[in-house]
Amino acid sequence: MTEIIEPLRGMNDVLPEEARWWQRLESVARAVFAQYAYREIRVPLLERTQLFKRAIGEYTDIVEKEMFTLEDRDGGSLALRPEGTAGIVRAAISNGLLHNQRHRLFTIGPMFRGERPQKGRYRQFHQLDAEAFGYEGPDIDAELILMSARLWRELGIGRVRLELNSLGTAESRAAYREVLRGYFQAHERALDDDSRRRLVGNPLRILDSKNPALAGLIAAAPSLADHLDGPSREHFDGLRARLDAAGIAYTVNPRLVRGLDYYSRTVFEWVTDALGSQNAVCSGGRYDGLVTQLGGTPTPAIGWALGMERVVMLMQELGATAPAELPQVYFVLAGAGAAARGLEIAERVRDAVPGLRIETDLGGSGFKAQFKRADKSGATVAVVLGEDELARGVAAVKPLRGGGTQQDCPLDGLAAHLARAVAAVDGEGTARQDPGR
Repeated sequence: MTEIIEPLRGMNDVLPEEARWWQRLESVARAVFAQYAYREIRVPLLERTQLFKRAIGEYTDIVEKEMFTLEDRDGGSLALRPEGTAGIVRAAISNGLLHNQRHRLFTIGPMFRGERPQKGRYRQFHQLDAEAFGYEGPDIDAELILMSARLWRELGIGRVRLELNSLGTAESRAAYREVLRGYFQAHERALDDDSRRRLVGNPLRILDSKNPALAGLIAAAPSLADHLDGPSREHFDGLRARLDAAGIAYTVNPRLVRGLDYYSRTVFEWVTDALGSQNAVCSGGRYDGLVTQLGGTPTPAIGWALGMERVVMLMQELGATAPAELPQVYFVLAGAGAAARGLEIAERVRDAVPGLRIETDLGGSGFKAQFKRADKSGATVAVVLGEDELARGVAAVKPLRGGGTQQDCPLDGLAAHLARAVAAVDGEGTARQDPGR
């Protein structure tokens, strides 16, 4: 017997029943992005490793431990993208999008990190990214947050709350970094191995530690808010004023530093208590220095990314809706003549009633087996075509849900009849659960 090839660890299949939730998320997100005039950009999955080293930072877990890298034919190092922002910035620079221009962009797609797989966290995961370039003031920060809040409402998601912080400018953060380094050096014996390593490279990353043994030490550390520069404080106050005016509730979290080195000034996260330890579902902030860091002209920038796996889990956990994908009409074809005409008639109905979901039984099974599949499909009505019906120019329409009796319908009026029949049953709110095909 041939050995079955199993999927790679942390690389998950999305099966049809699960995919409809993804479709719902993507379609709602695209509609929300369109409402705010964000346009789609698509960037490669594979980039030069140096892009992520320079953008994300040498001392991050992503670069040090988690990136999937390979050597190209010329001996250079390539990496599967571990996040979306660096690639979008590289594309904007490469294609001359940032010369005295402003852009609102989004992308949807897979990312890759060699993490330990767990619920809501996989080695291939998917993100929605929204990014804005060329806007300096706190109004764009507010708009991006308002856009994410609208996305939650449109998806029917509650139990999410917003946390905010400001990291200040690169200069004020550098001064704070030295204060923080001195504090942690005085308590170095209490640090774990990861934190000692970060103490040398970037002590701010210690604040992001998930080690519960360090919680007290981190809570007592000097606060970044006490070392914030004036313009950053003014920017943060402007953002808060706009969110207050829009009625968006939030909490200022002074320990929110985000995991990537390129952030500056505003950082934020949407978190939930509905998914256990995987509580962050959308994260973002400003990265005003990243374009210059990657070789472009100075350009203010801000964005957010949400993990699609976690949001799908949240939709399911909180009872949000997913689009119906079961057929509404099932064609039962009895006899060679009906089998030959069935596809043609089904196509005419699809032309006349766009969006009507029709499944046609194929393969020449017996009448009883076809009806069994029709019932199991979850369809609202069955259309029965046999030699007798074709000879009389009719189709027999049999309700499968919601009651009613079978009746003949002329073929030239079939599309309108089916549209009415399906609308009547669906309008009554008849439960159409997937019967387990």
